[in-house]
Amino acid sequence: MTTINSMNPDVLIVRHPEDGISKKISETVDASVINAGDGSHEHPTQALLDALTIKNKFENFSKLKIAICGDILHSRVARSNIIILSKLGSKINVIGPKEWLPKSLNILPVNVYTEMKKGLQNCDIVMMLRIQKERIVGKIMPNQKTYFKKYGLDYNKLKYAKKNAFVMHPGPMNRGVEIDSKLADDVTRSLIQEQVAMGVAVRMACLDLIIKNRDDFSK
Repeated sequence: MTTINSMNPDVLIVRHPEDGISKKISETVDASVINAGDGSHEHPTQALLDALTIKNKFENFSKLKIAICGDILHSRVARSNIIILSKLGSKINVIGPKEWLPKSLNILPVNVYTEMKKGLQNCDIVMMLRIQKERIVGKIMPNQKTYFKKYGLDYNKLKYAKKNAFVMHPGPMNRGVEIDSKLADDVTRSLIQEQVAMGVAVRMACLDLIIKNRDDFSK
């Protein structure tokens, strides 16, 4: 890290396949470090932009029931969203194939389901996750048509949630695998484009906050 310190940066934005790498780097460089996704661990700015997207639609998080569906085991987005949304007071359901539900879920404030029909009941928001193909090493991938039939979100499965439930997805999307393409593009139900817009605002805010308070954070 001596080379990076020689460049004297104020901020490093790090995306890396190793869990916990951002913390390790922060302990060896003089710059502030923003975690832009570390392995299957966390993705903090994605959770922040998702929370802001939700806040723009619902004022009170404590009245919300949110389903997070799909490849929970390999998803850093799932972990960060469970942390922030539960702290804000929302009830969280996680839904996915049994083999993609981590054992650590038993210590998190979530309800766990392996069936979409049960897990989506009375949910205000349905957040779909991408199958993390690059992290599923040495395991058999499910047939995509079979996966979509059981866990892919379409209009029929969305009926299990509340009548006016919204749909979210952190992207990039595997259309026709974890979400129906028409539903993803339906501006009356989908918040996906709003998530993209909020991502710009949230990450600008993070940079602004860190740069303006750099001396305080370094103490």
